[in-house]
Amino acid sequence: MATRDPRWVLKDRPSFALIIGLVLTGICALVSFSFDVIDGAPVQFFIALVLALAPVPLLLAAVLALDRMEPEPRSNLIFAFAWGAGIAVLVAGVINSLNLHYIIDTAKLSEASARNIAATFGAPVVEETMKGLVLLGLLRFRRAELDGPTDGVIYASMVGLGFAMSENVSYYLQALNSEAGVKGLAVTVVLRGILSPFAHPLFSSMIGVAVAYAAQRSGSERVTYILAGWTGAMILHGLWNGLASYGGFPGLVVAYLVLLLVLIVLIGVVFRDRRRIVALIQRYLPPYEPTKLVTQADIFMLSAFPRRRQARQWARLHGGKRGVRAMRDYQLAATELGLLHERAARHMVDEQTFHEEQRALLECMSTARADFPTPSVHTQSVARGSPPPGYAPGAPG
Repeated sequence: MATRDPRWVLKDRPSFALIIGLVLTGICALVSFSFDVIDGAPVQFFIALVLALAPVPLLLAAVLALDRMEPEPRSNLIFAFAWGAGIAVLVAGVINSLNLHYIIDTAKLSEASARNIAATFGAPVVEETMKGLVLLGLLRFRRAELDGPTDGVIYASMVGLGFAMSENVSYYLQALNSEAGVKGLAVTVVLRGILSPFAHPLFSSMIGVAVAYAAQRSGSERVTYILAGWTGAMILHGLWNGLASYGGFPGLVVAYLVLLLVLIVLIGVVFRDRRRIVALIQRYLPPYEPTKLVTQADIFMLSAFPRRRQARQWARLHGGKRGVRAMRDYQLAATELGLLHERAARHMVDEQTFHEEQRALLECMSTARADFPTPSVHTQSVARGSPPPGYAPGAPG
C-alpha cells in the first residue's frame, strides 16, 4: 500500500475554492480595466497599464523578503494580490463613484470639492473594508497560516499592492487625459508609483497585524483587536488623503512622515516576531534530539538568517540543486514544527491534527536530512553528531 508523501504538510495544493476565487478576481480585474479603456483610448490605457505594472516585481520582492523565516503558501499570496487587484478595486470603485455623485447632488458642491470630501472621508472606509475582507477570510478559513504579525503584514501588503496597481492604472489614465497631459502623468507616476508605492500596503497592514493577533486569541478579545486594526487603517488612510487633498505641499510632507513612522514601527514588529519564532525553535526542538533529526548545531543554524543562508550555500556547494532543496525543506519543516507546538499550546489545533502534522514534519526532516550532501571524509564525524565543516560555523559541540 502506497504511503502518503510526508511533504503534503509543506505542499501548496490549490483547492477548488481557490481556483474559483482566482477566476472571479480575474473577471473583476478585467471589468475594472474595461472601464479604464472606455475612459481613454486603448493606447493610453496600455501606457498607464505598463507604468502601473513596472514597479510591481520590485515591490513584491521587497514584501516577500520579509517572509523568509516561514514562507506563506504561494496560492494564498496570489489570491490576496488578486483580490486587491480585482474584486476589492472594482467594488470600491463603484461605491466611491456613487458616493461622489451623492455628495455632488446633495451638497451642491463643485466636483473638485466633492472629490476631496469623498477621498478623505468616504474612500478610506470603503477601500479598507474591501481589502480587509480577504484578511477576515484568512482568519476564518486559514487561521493556522496566521502564525504571527509578520504573516498579517505579508498578506495585507499583497492585497494592498494588488489594489494599488489597479488603482494606479485609473490615476495614470486620468492624468494622461487631463490638460497637463504627459507632464501630469509624470507627476502622478512620481507621487504614486515612486514616492508612495507602499501606501496601500501600510494602510492594510493595520488590519493585517490585528487579524494576526486575533488569530491567536478567542472570544471578545479577537473582535477588539480586529476593530482596532480596522479603525487604525481607515484613520491612517483618511489622514493621508486629507493631507494630500487639503494640505498642499506641507501636507504631503507631513503625510510622508506619518507613513515613514508607520513603516518603521511595522519593521520593528516584524523583527520582534522573528525573535519570537527563533525562541520557539530553541524551546521546542531540543526535545527531539534523541530522534537524531535535530542537533545543537541544527538549532544554532536555524536561529539566524545568515546561518540559514550559510547552510544552504554549503548544501549547494556539496550537493547541487538536490542538496539545497533538502536544506530548504529541512529548515522550513523544522520552523513549522516549532510553530505547530505553539499552536497546540494555544489550543489552535486539536490533538489528532497536532500528531498528524507532527509526524509529517518529522518525516520531512528525516527525508531532507538523508539527502544532506555530507562529504565522505566527514562521514564518521557526522555519525558521531559533529556538524561537517561549513554547515554551521560556530555551532556548539
